[in-house]
Amino acid sequence: MVAIEPADASFAERARARQLSLTKPPGSLGRLEELAARLCAIQRSEHPTTRGRSVVIFAGDHGVTEEGVSPYPSEVTGQMLANFAAGGAAINAIAGVVDADVIVVDVGSLNPPSVSDDDFAFHPRSVGRGTRNFAREPAMTDSEVDAAMKVGAEEAGLLEGTVLVGLGEMGIGNTTAASAITAALTRLPVASVTGSGTGLDPEGVRKKIEVIERALELHQVSEPLAILRSLGGIEIAALVGFILQAASRRMGILVDGFITTAAFAIASRLHPQVLDYAFFAHRSTEPGHAALLEMLDVEPLLDLSLRLGEGTGAALAIPVLDAAVATHNDMATFESAGVSDKLR
Repeated sequence: MVAIEPADASFAERARARQLSLTKPPGSLGRLEELAARLCAIQRSEHPTTRGRSVVIFAGDHGVTEEGVSPYPSEVTGQMLANFAAGGAAINAIAGVVDADVIVVDVGSLNPPSVSDDDFAFHPRSVGRGTRNFAREPAMTDSEVDAAMKVGAEEAGLLEGTVLVGLGEMGIGNTTAASAITAALTRLPVASVTGSGTGLDPEGVRKKIEVIERALELHQVSEPLAILRSLGGIEIAALVGFILQAASRRMGILVDGFITTAAFAIASRLHPQVLDYAFFAHRSTEPGHAALLEMLDVEPLLDLSLRLGEGTGAALAIPVLDAAVATHNDMATFESAGVSDKLR
């Protein structure tokens, strides 16, 4: 297990002291002030930065799609990877707006794309061609989980100069895996944490719930790695490894939506200190996401009714952190601006 140091609370205290001297009423910038303080604590700096940012997308397919839990075929995973490479996905468009690099890591697609664009950061790191059908057997072996987590950790290790990283994912069937993980972690009824994913109709959602309930009855797991092995996905396991390594390298981690939060919840069970490094980007419309956010006792930055994945919510939250850093670093103090402070 990697060593993860707590964020340095002394830098957060210095940040709060500086904010009291800035030309504004105390606390008037709300959560921006605390976001800046947290970045100071993460970076061990009195003047934090958000420059050097990436969105890393892990992709993999899911054997449970055999049960008809998605309206899309598994082939879409590989096709969307090609779309990422061509720059045609939502995350490409949004990352361009927020000036973030996009890195795609294929750890487990059934149909890997042929990517020839040398300028695109596409990393073929396949651990396997999808998972097994967890409604009938464990999704992965211990060795597959270990291999996927190792890939994730290695990918985090490649991000020299990155201070802020958004988590993304792609994989048909992965909301089913995330709902199963959520039910196993929270012990909430499956129906309360399972949604329509990529657009299931009510009958499809009912079937999805039944599949997950059958899987939970089959596996009876409670330990985080056992939950991951039995109910997870290769891309989710890679995200867990990435999160742990990114925290050990003192990166700010922007957690995207439902699937990445499920991976983060597993990582936090393995090493609770990762919470010091996490910013939860948005609240997805998937019901399981709200359950995970409540379990983790965190409040997301945005609520835009998103349910796409790909790291889109994580990218959209970057400007919020930019604003937090800019106001913290660049505002004048009462003394330097010659502005009278409030009467004592």
